[in-house]
Amino acid sequence: MTQLLRKVWGSVLARGAPPDTPPGSPRRRAAPPPAGEFGSLGALDAVPIDVLAQILRLLGPADAARSSAVCRTWRLLASDNGLWAFFLRLGPDPWDLVVFAETHLAAGPALHPGLYYDSSPHLSFKQIYSRRAVIPGSIIVDGGSGYCKYGWSKYAAPSGRCATFLEFGNIESPMYARLRHFLSTIYTRMQVKPSTQPIIVVLPLSHPDDTESARASRKQYKETLYSVLFDMNVPAVCAVDQAVLALYAAKRTSGIVVNIGFNTTSIVPIFQGRVMHEIGVETVGQGALKLTGFLKELMQGRNIHFESLYTVRTIKEKLCYVAADYEEELHKDTQASCEVDGEGWFTLSEERFKTAEILFQPQIGGERAMGLHKAVSLCMDHCYGSEMFRDDSWYKTVVLAGGSSCLPGLSERLKKELCKLLPAHISEGIKVLPPPFDTDSAWFGAKMISNVSTFTEAWCVKKKQFRQKIRRNGTPFVNVW
Repeated sequence: MTQLLRKVWGSVLARGAPPDTPPGSPRRRAAPPPAGEFGSLGALDAVPIDVLAQILRLLGPADAARSSAVCRTWRLLASDNGLWAFFLRLGPDPWDLVVFAETHLAAGPALHPGLYYDSSPHLSFKQIYSRRAVIPGSIIVDGGSGYCKYGWSKYAAPSGRCATFLEFGNIESPMYARLRHFLSTIYTRMQVKPSTQPIIVVLPLSHPDDTESARASRKQYKETLYSVLFDMNVPAVCAVDQAVLALYAAKRTSGIVVNIGFNTTSIVPIFQGRVMHEIGVETVGQGALKLTGFLKELMQGRNIHFESLYTVRTIKEKLCYVAADYEEELHKDTQASCEVDGEGWFTLSEERFKTAEILFQPQIGGERAMGLHKAVSLCMDHCYGSEMFRDDSWYKTVVLAGGSSCLPGLSERLKKELCKLLPAHISEGIKVLPPPFDTDSAWFGAKMISNVSTFTEAWCVKKKQFRQKIRRNGTPFVNVW
């Protein structure tokens, strides 16, 4: 069918070309049609418009532009912005994410035109379609805090999971050696040569303070990562903070990300794609492991037997939720059951909501820590008090991230508690958004960047650029860590 359409279109080009032009000439141009023929496609007038649109799609923007001299009607059809927007809608990426990426992320990590996205009519969807079609596939590595997710940017989801970077090699080994071992393992599992594709590395939140030593540690980690990858001959590297990517996945460039990690929970203020360390990143010493451990204690208290902590985690993911009102929930019948492969059925009652309650009341689990809602309200209060920006609503969007943030009811309960704690001028307009892509939000945020039409120019660092920067700023000492 494709060949047939191309032949049809070839005949149209031939009819529109001057008779003295050789058929294979690269300078072949169509003769301007007579005035009376404007609005007509000649022999193709009988062809339905949707078929003509498909011919345009098969040709692609470059050939469509080259052939638009056939007649004015065809030129108008080929240059119609709505038509190419329609083709983008038919693509593998959700339309709203495409528009957000092209309006807010195309300029690169340093420039974001606004807080929320809109479908700006000034976008040239023909140009975007053309550039996105030739963007090379990238490898995405999301280190995470519980386990690593990796895969191709052109895939619908991560293709594999493995241990995190922290579990590779001896903890006393130099960071360069451990990172190289970690990344080499991923390339081997994906059966890809490092020199063939760009890579996006999701940076875990580490050293969150705004002290000089913390800033130096973050810089050293990033330089080590670049050195490892360029020594492996990777053509281009993009490294972005995990919390920032989770925010992008929610179609935002500013807000507060609550990332419930494996061991800790981080509350990260972000303005226009930049982590605001100067305002303060709050850290709560409770994460997914504490929730699983507390459920384990509750199950043991009821003499419910299980094989491993993995079984408990599976039950937590299937049965547990966050109560809208803890005291009221205690008087309800909340019994439910689930099946775990190889171990049979398990039945829980109060354990279903008591497990997640330690996020808000840590003392229930014997912990001396700040409740999640108090940590988020403290972060919001710091954002309000900083008065760094004219817009005082940028921090009122809270995006949840991390596996345990997928527990049903968490976003509603957190919003309720924040409205109780905060004064009206801060709490008014607060939104708490659940993880947009469940446990893989950061990975999908990286996928959005990898498919943006300006990815390689605006987001990637090339080996030559990195080496030049190192020469200007002095030789790094990453290889001797």
